[in-house]
Amino acid sequence: MSAEALGEIQKVAAQGIAEGQMPGCVVLIARRGKVVYLKAFGHRQLEPEPVPMTTDTVFDLASLTKPVATATSVMILADQGKVCLEAPVCRYVPEFGSNGKESITLVHLLTHQGGLVPDNPLKDYQDGPAKAWERIFALDLRAEPGSKFIYTDVGFLVLGEVIRRVSGRNVHEFSREHIFRPLGMTETGYLPGPALRRRAAPTEKREGRWMRGEVHDPRAYLLGGVAGHAGLFSTAEDLAVYAQMMIGGGQYRGVRILSRRAVQRMTSPHRVSSGRRGLGWDMRTGYSSNRGRSFSDRAFGHGGFTGTAMWIDPELELVVIFLSNRLHPDGKGTVNPLAGRIGTIAADAIRDRPTPRREKGADHPPRSKRPTVLTGIDVLQRDGFRALAGGRVGLITNHTGVNRQGIGTPKLLHEAENVQLVALFSPEHGLHGKLDTASIADGRDPRTGLPVFSLYGKTRQPTAAMLEGIDTLVFDIQDIGTRFYTYISTMGLAMEAAAREGKRFVVLDRPNPINGVDVEGPVLDRGRESFVGFHPIAVRHGMTVGELARMFRSERKLDLELEIIPLEGWKRTDFFEDTGLRWINPSPNMRSPTEALLYPGIGLLETTNLSVGRGTATPFELIGAPWLDGRRLEQALGAARLPGIHFRAVEFTPTASKFAGELCRGVSFRITDRRAFRPLRTGLEIARQLHLLWPEIWNVRAYDRLLADRNVLRALLDGKTVAEIQAVYRHELETFKARRARFLLY
Repeated sequence: MSAEALGEIQKVAAQGIAEGQMPGCVVLIARRGKVVYLKAFGHRQLEPEPVPMTTDTVFDLASLTKPVATATSVMILADQGKVCLEAPVCRYVPEFGSNGKESITLVHLLTHQGGLVPDNPLKDYQDGPAKAWERIFALDLRAEPGSKFIYTDVGFLVLGEVIRRVSGRNVHEFSREHIFRPLGMTETGYLPGPALRRRAAPTEKREGRWMRGEVHDPRAYLLGGVAGHAGLFSTAEDLAVYAQMMIGGGQYRGVRILSRRAVQRMTSPHRVSSGRRGLGWDMRTGYSSNRGRSFSDRAFGHGGFTGTAMWIDPELELVVIFLSNRLHPDGKGTVNPLAGRIGTIAADAIRDRPTPRREKGADHPPRSKRPTVLTGIDVLQRDGFRALAGGRVGLITNHTGVNRQGIGTPKLLHEAENVQLVALFSPEHGLHGKLDTASIADGRDPRTGLPVFSLYGKTRQPTAAMLEGIDTLVFDIQDIGTRFYTYISTMGLAMEAAAREGKRFVVLDRPNPINGVDVEGPVLDRGRESFVGFHPIAVRHGMTVGELARMFRSERKLDLELEIIPLEGWKRTDFFEDTGLRWINPSPNMRSPTEALLYPGIGLLETTNLSVGRGTATPFELIGAPWLDGRRLEQALGAARLPGIHFRAVEFTPTASKFAGELCRGVSFRITDRRAFRPLRTGLEIARQLHLLWPEIWNVRAYDRLLADRNVLRALLDGKTVAEIQAVYRHELETFKARRARFLLY
């Protein structure tokens, strides 16, 4: 960088001080991991007596808190699989889901597109934090979520609460443990101690005293100094460490706090109504007057009300940090244009500026191609079937066991030169997935000539005779993410048989089609295991079959050699539609990804005296019975304001299964937002309304057959609300999530 050009910074800072825009400032510029400029100008304090500014001055960062503490903490939780950025906020803070806010997602809040007010009245905070949160949760919308950029402190306050609810620690504690302490940022955090306060730049007066090391933002102050939108303090050199971590793709000096993908997501542009934003970061909006004009299009940054700004340009490998206390002493200073000029000087001082990745003026950087999702069989085939080389293999599969080109796993293994496929095993619905009978006989596969042993006939577990001559059992079936769908029971029983007979077990993993993040519903009562409830897991478990296999082996204490051939390119947030894979109906009545998403809630109703649409063109997309009043149920469910779903009264006549040939009245379901939709919450609300409206007709006790949770059934019988029912199983669900975390692969 040109030293002569950097010398211009002193002139700009001196002019700002002379014009009363600020009492002083600290400027830090770093390039390619090295601090190339660090100077203090003017005064840290003018009243009650002048104190010179120093480079180690501690500043109230104000809204720089949003990206540095809050957004980064949210991204860490996303990396940990504890939050889904596309999920509605009310999944983590249920009280927030009122007055039209049900569909607001974490991404909406991170990009200021939730439709919330910029700030709610200060009086809302003056009765203590508990009352303040009640009033925040009760707020109405200013705009439809996702439709408009409205810069809002309220949104980041709520993100701070999400962090607390999910992690059990407030944003102060969480950011200290997961960001600042690992990076060695010892002078960064909320509520600075006495030593840091002595070096802090004061802002204005409050209650007769100068605010020095005390948060200036009045709402953060009334919340005890810790909030998602403000309250963080730091120094220029500490912030430079954070900035280098971001340029380093989430890592600094061997310490990784974010995955590369998290940093990429955080700093990829989102088109908003006034320009472009990242997740927590500004890029080009009406708030970008502190942005250097010569930054590349990849630059991201943020400012703070107290007179702070930080911009990071990965393309230029440039960091520009400007810290002032422009509010001291009279609250009248202004520094954003000045900070922008310093950023421009810094960028213009670069002698070896890299060639831009795209033409100047392009609206947003080129999008990377979506990675191809490879299933376990794709990976196995690509790697030359090495994991099965030299083995005598038994394959548990059905028609869903295919590679990306649609070639069946039986054919692939049968023709693999170094694999000897000796037998096939089929689950419920048979090898071709077309049978809907109570029992399926053994057979022979005409394409390979191999025997097909049915695991849904005389036995549901491979016998010693079936396994004779087999070294390795391989499992390749598409599951749908619901506890009572029987393919995972087939896998678990086969694992037990393999352990008993000393056989190796290999799972060719496949995506969870209703995503691998969302976990919902009661956990199976221990002692009630069955073929429709193999293991104590939640109804919607959020795991792949490979991850479940790891859990089964560990928690059932199986002495089993287990290998998972993992997916590649799959994200936990992916629904099946996101994978680029071809949907194959995994069973005769599971005909679309939409039905798979409905199934955890609607499938629970099937054991009662209710049709769930079998014998129609859209099973699980409607329910009904001859005794039911569809309009009455539609009104009751509509009043519940369930997110992501619309109900409509219908009439239908099933051609098969329950009430075949009889006119049924009921409701149909249309998912309007799959990321907001909660199948278990919806299913429980339907069950509750059925019991309230038709207590003498609907067979509520049969509901427990697949639910398998006596406490939840009791709450339903007692007329509890869905929120109260969810509270009944909240502890067991959180315990399951903790158990589950040990076995996740992605």
